[in-house]
Amino acid sequence: MTKHPIAILISGRGSNMRSLIDACAQPDYPARIALVLSNRPDAPGLETAREAGLNTVAIDHRPFGKDRAAHERAVNAALRDAGVEIVCLAGYMRVLTPYLVHAWQGRMLNIHPSLLPAFPGLHTHAAAIAAGASTHGCTVHLVTDGVDEGPILGQADVPVLKDDSPDTLAARVLSQEHVLYPAVLAQFCETLDTHQ
Repeated sequence: MTKHPIAILISGRGSNMRSLIDACAQPDYPARIALVLSNRPDAPGLETAREAGLNTVAIDHRPFGKDRAAHERAVNAALRDAGVEIVCLAGYMRVLTPYLVHAWQGRMLNIHPSLLPAFPGLHTHAAAIAAGASTHGCTVHLVTDGVDEGPILGQADVPVLKDDSPDTLAARVLSQEHVLYPAVLAQFCETLDTHQ
């Protein structure tokens, strides 16, 4: 069975990364982690990845100043050097430029904490409560030029309870993210196999 080499891009603790690490450790899972990359050298998730024996790299965005494309060229070079086929954004808190988006068109996935197209961007849980939504959830989608606008690959929903706070709702959504992302990535890898 082909295990497609993936990269996971993180900026923080990488809780979704952890679920992907666990999935990729299964012998029958169709992906393996070739690289964990962060734009923050102090991201706690890098230590988690190192403890799992994974190849990690930090490419700090700060020395690049406002030149986002220059930072992304360094990121892209690291992805290519690692032989990556699929990029999984997992709490990577950088708005990408067309350079990186186009370099990985159709091969870059993101997980977003809402049922897109509802509540793109930040603070989705508070927005869902404020809007009186009865259901909320998470979405895995392909990354395109528009923020949180790419084709949807999978979704999972949770009910919004009448006494929910943004934090309680976020916790329930996050538990679904940890199930959804590995499941959608596996399907995506199988789709690649049928088209190659």
